[in-house]
Amino acid sequence: METNWTKAEFKAYLLAYCAQSDFIETAEEKDFILHLVSSEAYKSVHLDLKRDNDYQSIQKIQYNIEKFNYTDNEIDTLLSDVKNLFLSDGNVDIMEENLFRALKKIVATRK
Repeated sequence: METNWTKAEFKAYLLAYCAQSDFIETAEEKDFILHLVSSEAYKSVHLDLKRDNDYQSIQKIQYNIEKFNYTDNEIDTLLSDVKNLFLSDGNVDIMEENLFRALKKIVATRK
């Protein structure tokens, strides 16, 4: 699924999608996201996120990884940010663990 996002907007979308993987975006998770991206980037993708189902979100993630031609180091940074996001509220649940595993496979397919 094509988007016209900036790289910052994509990162905001990815992190917000991950934060909502357990159906709850905690205040700590939102604060963590806003530490990494601007509130404008966060707000601009939030409506898309609310409308998208998981399939659409994954398609958008794959599209943007390819669109921005992420390097291995950039992928590692994204995954580290996601991991730290999950840790930000002090509780990593099974849904977050499963999404993290799936996300690693999704970004690995770009090669």
